[in-house]
Order: sequence, then C-alpha cells, then structure tokens
Amino acid sequence: MVTLRAKPDLPGLAGAIRAATGCDLPAQRRIVTNGGNAAAWMSPDEYLLVGNRAEVPEMLAQIAAALGQWHHLAVDVSDARAVFRVEGAGAADTLSRLCPVDFAVLAPDEVRRTRMAQVACALWQDGGGFTVVTFRSVARYAFDVMANAAA
Repeated sequence: MVTLRAKPDLPGLAGAIRAATGCDLPAQRRIVTNGGNAAAWMSPDEYLLVGNRAEVPEMLAQIAAALGQWHHLAVDVSDARAVFRVEGAGAADTLSRLCPVDFAVLAPDEVRRTRMAQVACALWQDGGGFTVVTFRSVARYAFDVMANAAA
C-alpha cells in the first residue's frame, strides 16, 4: 500500500496513478480496480494505492518519475496497515453493527472512511464481500469486534 498525497489538480497526477497501478484517477469517495491493483480516493488530497507488495518500490519510482517536479508525498504504508476480508451472507449486517454506514446504498465502487467501533477504518465492497483497512496497531481489536459482531 502506498499513500499518495497531492492536490487533485496536480499536473501528471492521473498519469502517476495510472503508471503505478494501471488504474484511472478515482473520483471522490470511489475506488478504481485493475486486476490486483487499486486506487482509492481517501480525502481531497490523499489516495491509497494498492498493489503487489513486491512491486511497491517500482510504484514509488513511477510516481516519483511522473510527479518529481511537483509537490507531493508518496510513502509505503504497507507495514502500518491491516487488511481484513468480510464475506458471506451476513457481511453487511456484521459491519453495520460496528460502522455508521448505510450498507444498503453503498455502491460497489464507493470507499468509506469511517469508524469501526472505536477505531478508524476504510472499507469498500469488493466481489462477494468487503475489504476493511485499519491501522496495524489496532488489528487485534478490529478482528475481535468483527468476530463478536458476526457471532
């Protein structure tokens, strides 16, 4: 995972994201996927780029090449995040017990930054379930509250 901080109107931003992930620049609160890669809008000047862990150095190099002359920040945050998959018939019900999100209207390409019980998270619908991203420091807590909500 790479966090990319840059103004949305920065020249070359869309090209940098495309070079690093093969994905188009995501619109506000959206995620764009391309195979195993993704680009997610996280805030007005922040994008989360997801790819193969072994390719992160190359992703950073591609971003630097595309945006080197412009003010930006691109950082490998792979070790700082924990990723969970919540799948099955009760996935949305489980997460709705923990997150103030209306899952009935959450679009398949929509990213939500919210809270899961007492911790920050980002989530999106993905295939037959949801991907949930939290800080690694609260991963055990996140797992436990999801397991409890599922039960």
